[in-house]
Amino acid sequence: MLWYSWSYWSYMLPGILLVLLAQWWVSSTYRRWSRVGNRSGVTGAEAAYRLLSYAGLSHIAIEGTPGTLTDHYDPRRSVLRLSPGVAQGQTVAALAIAAHEIGHAMQDAQGYVPLRFRAALVPAVNVGSWLGWLLILLGLFIQSTQIAMLGVVAFSLGVVFALATLPVELNASARAMRLLSQTGLLQSEQERRGARSVLSAAAFTYVAALATAVLQLLYYLTLVSGIGGRRRA
Repeated sequence: MLWYSWSYWSYMLPGILLVLLAQWWVSSTYRRWSRVGNRSGVTGAEAAYRLLSYAGLSHIAIEGTPGTLTDHYDPRRSVLRLSPGVAQGQTVAALAIAAHEIGHAMQDAQGYVPLRFRAALVPAVNVGSWLGWLLILLGLFIQSTQIAMLGVVAFSLGVVFALATLPVELNASARAMRLLSQTGLLQSEQERRGARSVLSAAAFTYVAALATAVLQLLYYLTLVSGIGGRRRA
């Protein structure tokens, strides 16, 4: 299979290491700042209600979601879902994460173009993720560069999606820091530094995901480009 070759791992190992580094960074940063209480004395859920009201988004509901770092904004239902550690935590990390998700709610309310573009890509990416594999495998099996290249194009939609995700996440973090500063929920330089650390670590996970997707795409391009040479041989 494709993923058993040394060539595959020579492309993918740097990406895998980068993803592991990103996971370690975000987990360790979250743990550190989850131990530091915020001077405002509010939980993530209380901060979320205050920030939503400040942003004119009081109609958005807040619900719980199980797990750790599973917080997200659901634009289809206009619901903000917070994990127990964020919803109940009176910490710097809880403030940063809740504010970040509200940043996404603001993007949705304002019709932020990169967010809409990413959302429009979702159906194509879902199809391309499995269709790309099939076409690449079929093209390799019958030695057809054209079919295999169609698979590469389908798979490349995932790279486009990962690339489109970066500005969305970075903008949500920038909005989060502004909201926290404007509402006075961050009351010291230490809290501001902590919030930035949490948001930066989270953003790096998307950088790692993009790098991994690009490396995988490069591997497939190399694999497919060799079909013609094998046929001539």
